[in-house]
Amino acid sequence: MTASRDWEKTIRRLELLLRLKSFPVAFKMLASEKELDQIPFLRRTARKATLCQLITRVRSFDWTVGARAEDFLGPVCPSILGLAELPELCRDGTFRSLVWVKTRRDGEKYEASIPRLPLGRYQAVALGPLVYNPFDPDLVLIYANPAQMILLINALQFEDYEVLRFYCVGESSCADAIARCYLDDQPYLAIPCYGERRYGHAQDEDLVMALPPSHLDKALRGLEALYRRGVRYPISHAGAESDLAPTFPLSYTGLDMLTEIRGRDERFLLGVTGGIASGKTVVAGMLEELGARTIDFDLLAREVVEPEKPAWRDIVDYFGRQVLLPDGTLDRKKLSGIVFHDAEKRKKLEGFTHPRIQMEFMSRLERITAGEPGAVVQLVIPLLIEQNLQYLVHKLLVVHVPVEVQIERLMRRDGLSREAAARILEAQLPIDEKLAYADFVIDNSRSLDETRGQVKEVWKTLPRSQAATRT
Repeated sequence: MTASRDWEKTIRRLELLLRLKSFPVAFKMLASEKELDQIPFLRRTARKATLCQLITRVRSFDWTVGARAEDFLGPVCPSILGLAELPELCRDGTFRSLVWVKTRRDGEKYEASIPRLPLGRYQAVALGPLVYNPFDPDLVLIYANPAQMILLINALQFEDYEVLRFYCVGESSCADAIARCYLDDQPYLAIPCYGERRYGHAQDEDLVMALPPSHLDKALRGLEALYRRGVRYPISHAGAESDLAPTFPLSYTGLDMLTEIRGRDERFLLGVTGGIASGKTVVAGMLEELGARTIDFDLLAREVVEPEKPAWRDIVDYFGRQVLLPDGTLDRKKLSGIVFHDAEKRKKLEGFTHPRIQMEFMSRLERITAGEPGAVVQLVIPLLIEQNLQYLVHKLLVVHVPVEVQIERLMRRDGLSREAAARILEAQLPIDEKLAYADFVIDNSRSLDETRGQVKEVWKTLPRSQAATRT
């Protein structure tokens, strides 16, 4: 038995355009098992096998193989190929109901839905790499990933466009590709089933299409035409042609902005942070008494959402007027309750406010340093570490109190239960973990006089730190 056509050039070009990783499989049903002996280099299976195993030997091992009904493991595979009759225990639904469906009635419907080649027409099946022209195929199996497969579909539709319809019986997906293609003489796409993945080693990303040989030339013409129009595999990602600067982390794209913030004058930026109810405002007030200029991000956050400002309008447009108090200002407690358990809404809110806070911060910093180039400017930012804003400052001061002190203060300040206060703390980075980021630590768990003494000691060291930033 010899092939009447040389497929090598067509298949090699198809493999190149689709970057296939396995051989397209020539598939042929034989009226007599004696025809197996007429196929050069054909290997007979030494042990009983499944159809998907035979396919894998061809597309992965580069073998030409053949089998009769008795060479298959069980009746399912040969029954689909018309090589054997389906046993009664399969026809009445028992077989499928053991695993794949709920009842025998479901199993009976399952078997009835599976297309099969006519019983008795064939005695054997042969499979081989089409590129070697083992025989004239009845159909060709192509395995590819979804991106490759959609291009193959596009190629088949390029001339004489028609909608392609595919089916899925679930398990026994070989029927969806092989049997349907045989019966209808049309291309059929299938998702390799559990059995083919378990026993035929089809990969997670694999799809399979069975094509009549006459469609291969049409597919190749379509692939060539699409290639000339820029539709190719691998499918190019638009991001590789796009401006990525807005999406990159600050460390890649924001060095100019960072230089602008830290300045080329003698300014010194001290970050002041801590946990909720740790006393950041108290410490910031003491530093201000000693001469530090202050930019409080909590105040900025309130100012940028004042009625009719851009951030306020964005928030109202997105969340609705339900988040407003009768005087038109934001109901911050209600808004916090909405975003506390909803990360998506919290990101939206931050998107409305953070850019405006950044702009106002830059404006205030420039006003301060324009008049005082050597100013010590403290940036009071409650979530400085959580929001990864350490890069803004030259040095970082953390106001620390034990967790139990935080809870007691929060209960007194906001009239909360212990459980409610603890839940709020759980949403923040633990205060003890913040200490690892600190250049200076103020223990604010004792008296105000003791806290003031620590603040003064830190203030005395700042000129050395400030001088170091200029060397």
